[in-house]
Amino acid sequence: MPRRQMHMTGADGAALRAALRELRTKLEVPGEFPAAVLAEAEHAAAHPRLPELDSTDIPFFTIDPPTSVDLDQAMHLAKRSSGGYRVHYAIADVAAFVTPGGALDAEAHRRVTTLYFPDGKVPLHPAVLSEAAASLLPDQTCPALLWRLDLDADGRVETTDVRRALVRSRAKLDYDGVQKAIDSGTAEEPLALLKDIGRLREALERERGGISLNVPEQEIVAQDGSYALAYRAPLPADGWNAQISLMTGMAAADLMLAVGTGILRTLPNAPDGAVGKLRRTAKALRIDWPHHVPYAELVRSLDPHRPAHAAFLQECTALLRGAGYTVFTGGETPDPAIHSAVAAPYAHCTAPLRRLADRYAGELCLAAVAGAEPPRWAVDALAELPERMADGTRLANTAERESVDLVEAAVLKDRVGETFEATVIDVKDREPLVGTVHLAEPAVVGRVESAREELPLGERVRVRLTQADPGTAKILFATA
Repeated sequence: MPRRQMHMTGADGAALRAALRELRTKLEVPGEFPAAVLAEAEHAAAHPRLPELDSTDIPFFTIDPPTSVDLDQAMHLAKRSSGGYRVHYAIADVAAFVTPGGALDAEAHRRVTTLYFPDGKVPLHPAVLSEAAASLLPDQTCPALLWRLDLDADGRVETTDVRRALVRSRAKLDYDGVQKAIDSGTAEEPLALLKDIGRLREALERERGGISLNVPEQEIVAQDGSYALAYRAPLPADGWNAQISLMTGMAAADLMLAVGTGILRTLPNAPDGAVGKLRRTAKALRIDWPHHVPYAELVRSLDPHRPAHAAFLQECTALLRGAGYTVFTGGETPDPAIHSAVAAPYAHCTAPLRRLADRYAGELCLAAVAGAEPPRWAVDALAELPERMADGTRLANTAERESVDLVEAAVLKDRVGETFEATVIDVKDREPLVGTVHLAEPAVVGRVESAREELPLGERVRVRLTQADPGTAKILFATA
């Protein structure tokens, strides 16, 4: 069962934090950075390789969760005098700080990706870089990879440019604030255009058959001296912001494909059996899915605030399994080359502070635009990147899944024997007495077993909590 993202807001909980520390130990998650890595990071923070181009006159802004300080992206949006739009998208230039083959580079290859736990993160790079010198924090001049994407009036990319530049963000915005400013009409043009461009890009996504899942996030919140779980459905601004990143990733893929060397993020088409199972789930959840309506169109019609729709969207994440990285060199044709959810070639290139592969994609794109040979260090590393990224992604997924299990068990540990209203959102094909339920309150998704009758997929049932053990991070329900 795919799990929701989680983060803690307000809860302190020494016992829960201790359990999460034990989880990190069990998963052999990297701990503190070695002294040599920290020393190299400190020196790099003080002596980055700075570009000649100065673009600090562009008033960039960032959009991130309120507590985030590892800011990879900043943007500025404008209308073009000839019609259409110009998107300036600055991406943190990690290569300005990391020396290929050095201790910092080797540690990044060991860690691969930033790991997120409910009580904090295990970063890819030391905080002196990821949360300070290399981060696109407001009122700080930083080296960046500056993308310039010129769009026509329909939001299609007409020209792409990327080069190293100094940039300076003016404001650190969050999703709630952005949504309120746009909805109230108080947003200045560079921010107000996020809605216009975002909706145009969403229309193009529909046109090409792509899909973005608005899956609710699960939060741990403090409540009456204990914990509660709640859902946060993504705002429209979340989606508009994501479209800017997706557009840049598609442009990066096109640049690398044009020169014959690159690394793509790819996803095969979902097997027919997976789509068939989703149709059965939709029927059980009383979601109307006419046979002539494509899967992507159905998903766009759903409201994540409605429990049945949220449950179905969560099940849809199963179709995103199998994503990986495809490298190609020497002008060869990559196979596969398409990310089926994006419905186009796509590359990860907009989160280099948090994901190893993005640093390499950025370097290859810079070389492609300049008409130059890419750096040898970047090309030499390509062959091993897919396996490294796969290992790092597996660890990240395991950390997320087990964190959710642990927190849910901690939240429910004093409620064993109680009954809850729930919706059956999954039933095992070969074990119809075993499945998964979605509780409306608290916001928990857990395993359920029935003693006698087959579980009614999509139906509301009463379930009794029979196990909630934070020590084993397991919860179990039985039909009541």
